[in-house]
Amino acid sequence: MGREYAGLPSFYGVPSRTDSRLRIAVLADSDTRWKWGALTARRLAEQAPGTDSAATAPSAPELDGFLLRGRATPTPRQLAEVGVAADALREVTMAQFLDAVAESGPHGATPGPAGPAYDVIVLALVGGAAQAALHGLAARLRGCARRPVIVTGYVGVVYEKLADGLLLRHGADIVLANSRHDAGRFRAVYEGVGADASAVTEAALPFLGGSAYTAQPGRDTVVFAAQPSVPESRADRRYLLDRLVGHARLHPEREVVLKLRSKPGEHTTHIEEHPFQKLAKGMDLPPNFSLAYGNMGEVLDRADLLVTVSSTAALESLHRSVPTAVLTDLGVREVLGNHHFLGSGCLASWDRLDAGHRPAPDPEWLAAQGVAPGDAYHRAFDQVRARLGELLAARSLPPIAPYYTAATAPGYLPGILARHHLAPDGTPLPGAAPAAERTGLRRVIRDAVRDAARGAYRHGVQRVAPVIRRMGEL
Repeated sequence: MGREYAGLPSFYGVPSRTDSRLRIAVLADSDTRWKWGALTARRLAEQAPGTDSAATAPSAPELDGFLLRGRATPTPRQLAEVGVAADALREVTMAQFLDAVAESGPHGATPGPAGPAYDVIVLALVGGAAQAALHGLAARLRGCARRPVIVTGYVGVVYEKLADGLLLRHGADIVLANSRHDAGRFRAVYEGVGADASAVTEAALPFLGGSAYTAQPGRDTVVFAAQPSVPESRADRRYLLDRLVGHARLHPEREVVLKLRSKPGEHTTHIEEHPFQKLAKGMDLPPNFSLAYGNMGEVLDRADLLVTVSSTAALESLHRSVPTAVLTDLGVREVLGNHHFLGSGCLASWDRLDAGHRPAPDPEWLAAQGVAPGDAYHRAFDQVRARLGELLAARSLPPIAPYYTAATAPGYLPGILARHHLAPDGTPLPGAAPAAERTGLRRVIRDAVRDAARGAYRHGVQRVAPVIRRMGEL
């Protein structure tokens, strides 16, 4: 079935079956999407505030995690840093995932004649992978008396490829929007091409939380939330690093923290050609400047100002009422994603921050973006839970029907499916999934070769490609 992550902390072990729990499978392709998918699954199964516990689902679903094999498959260290528990966690190909969903229940249990044993499948994937999974599931589950409810969405700020990403997610029973603002945009895209928009359901980011910000006497900490690919160029990233270090020198009484997403050699959702920690090597760094890894929530616990270009960390920070600045130094541009914060009151430059400015967010903007602090967030998933309850209670669900088909996108869809070793009809191509998983020495060798290949790919992205690009600019 793919690699078991047995070396992770004990909460990744496989417990005994508990048939009364809602059974959810999450397919994710990176550390951030695993975090979003697993926490979304838990939010879906939570008891809504103020409701009768006897009439609602248990608070802890039975959660099976599947990590889609690829360049961004998270490492055990990244998964442990995310810290989201699962009943089982396995690395799989798309074909192996389809096998697991259609032919066996959680942990290998054989389903009954009614069909697959999962109640819900959460697709925490990039758009193309989500589309492939939808077509694969449509082909594999065709004719089942019952099928799982399919849920998908976005891990954070949607600032690029809005139409492309949404249409690649069409076909799910529930397409989560993280705010009222996003829900309106999502429906407009679907309706604009004549597709059914009823799946769009307003919710919120599932990982918002933590205690509200309060200034602590004697503490003054500025945190810069780095992103893997924003900005992209080495020059822009070095500029941001220089300004951050300069801010630390200008304010020696202040702790300045560079919060990093991953260690060199690891990949997240986006490719990082120029890691900040490598750019910082050899620099004369002041004693009040430091690098930090770890959970963003824990870093925000000690932050008095969060600075970023456009990271989703800004939404986490704003939800907790931490003063938050979205930089304008490199312009307010779609390619940077900071245009998403127009009207937020958070846009600022390093010059203003150096001079002591602390942005004040606009309350109406916060409410429209689903990050307003207070009780509203506790009710943010009520609509989704109600919709999920209706779908789970239905005697049967209609066949999965994505907008993209051989008729609507004959020049686009086959290539997307082929990248995940699926034929145009959604069935696995020959050899896409081995008849039996290798064991023993063969498995050890295979995993070693695969890890070496990933390492070579990451080395090429972070070392070789930039050199070739610079040579081409001479």
